[in-house]
Amino acid sequence: MTSVSGWPNGFSADEFEAEFAKGEDRLRRAGKVLTTKALIAQTPKELIWALNKSKLYRYIPVVPKEKRHPVPLLLVFALMNRPYILDLRPGNSFVEFMVSQGYDVYLMDWGSPGPEDRNLKFDDYALDYLPRAIRKLKSVSGATEFSMLGWCIGAILTTLYAAVRPDDGLRNLLLLTAPLDYSKKESITFSHWTDERYFDVEKVLAMFGNMPGEMLDYGAKCLKPVENFLGNYIRLFDNLDNPKIVESWHAMNTWVTDGVPLAGGVFRQLVVDLYRNNRLMNGTWVVRGERVDVSRIKANLLTVIAANDHITPPCQAETLQDKVSSKDKELFRIRGGHIGIMAGSDAARNTWPHINAWLDARSGREGTGTL
Repeated sequence: MTSVSGWPNGFSADEFEAEFAKGEDRLRRAGKVLTTKALIAQTPKELIWALNKSKLYRYIPVVPKEKRHPVPLLLVFALMNRPYILDLRPGNSFVEFMVSQGYDVYLMDWGSPGPEDRNLKFDDYALDYLPRAIRKLKSVSGATEFSMLGWCIGAILTTLYAAVRPDDGLRNLLLLTAPLDYSKKESITFSHWTDERYFDVEKVLAMFGNMPGEMLDYGAKCLKPVENFLGNYIRLFDNLDNPKIVESWHAMNTWVTDGVPLAGGVFRQLVVDLYRNNRLMNGTWVVRGERVDVSRIKANLLTVIAANDHITPPCQAETLQDKVSSKDKELFRIRGGHIGIMAGSDAARNTWPHINAWLDARSGREGTGTL
């Protein structure tokens, strides 16, 4: 073998060629995950309802009907992200897990608002779209009661619905990383950024109509700029020889880079009514002419808090427990971040089993729950 002059440890030509091929393969692998979309949302489902951009899906059951929980479960995610974070990929899918546990699972997909939707508000999503979708869910499932899980802004929507329509059959309400209380502004970075002294919401909406998904994504990433703009890619390149990590990174990056705009009316309410004035928890938020009173919530309540959440700090979700009328309520704290607690590597070992155990005990035959 001929050694290559100038290379450490006297690399042979064959060794040099092998190392070059390995490096080439790593770069090809990196290029693929950085420039292509991963195959996501593979759990079989059917479209059962649609209104404007919004769609309601039902996942195909895999457990015989007689062994399924009779109380269906509706998943409600945020308005400015795709909901397939709940069904990211086989083996790392909350939806797949819950379907396998015998739940009749439904998913709200809010879609992507166009310029014509710039005036849509929380009122429209929570008190028009959501009730209609729930009526369809009841019709398809044959159930009169249901469970609803809201995550992030989806938790605002489900809390709003539960407070204004407490007698519509909601048995169980599950809230994940719920940004509900904005009173501790010093602990909420977004409260500083949206302060009226520094941020003119009307000028932004006059220019864009809807809040662009790219701006929302950039803002979220800037909460941890080093980790999001540098560390995330360093982790990828450090693990290019580990197919499982690369596959997981590819799927998550597909979701992160697939944001959607936030309807202008919703964004205005989020900034003015919530971040600046905390109207939901103060009891001064009025939607469709009706004051939102969270003390009217009486469904069984599970609030899941991510201890390391930098997007929705724990202080934003903790206080609801003391304001609702629910007799059965639990506050579950878990290590992890805003997304990691449901889609990270530990979710299947920690968060999902706890949600399943809590819901299993409250999803028996109609009328047997604590509601």
